[in-house]
Amino acid sequence: MNVLTHKTSGWTIGTGKPLSVIAGLNVLEDEGLSLEVGTELKRVCEQLGLPYVFKASFDKANRSSIKSFRGPGLENGLKML
Repeated sequence: MNVLTHKTSGWTIGTGKPLSVIAGLNVLEDEGLSLEVGTELKRVCEQLGLPYVFKASFDKANRSSIKSFRGPGLENGLKML
């Protein structure tokens, strides 16, 4: 059996390691919501002793409609993150 692991930021993700959480918003909408979700993710994961990564997209080009919201773009998205 292949054992797959990846070390990042002082912790290791992979086989035989504790559950790691990668979660967040599908697409950034506004700074307030991003902070609220990130803060709650941090609180819950720290309470459970789980390593975590907050993820969110600033540009979702793969939308089902060309008229759908794609995100705030790179410059505004980086400010939110």
